[in-house]
Amino acid sequence: MQEKVGNCAECGGDVYCRGGFLQGVVQEDGTLICFSCMDEAEGERDPD
Repeated sequence: MQEKVGNCAECGGDVYCRGGFLQGVVQEDGTLICFSCMDEAEGERDPD
């Protein structure tokens, strides 16, 4: 089962809860970021 819980603060895409697991990250300010945008942001910080 999946349920939409909000939109990504970066790209505006839908963020879902699937089987009890959030398919994104809640930031300190309470906004949601999808995993794709989170991976991109981590890549910018850690250019290995």
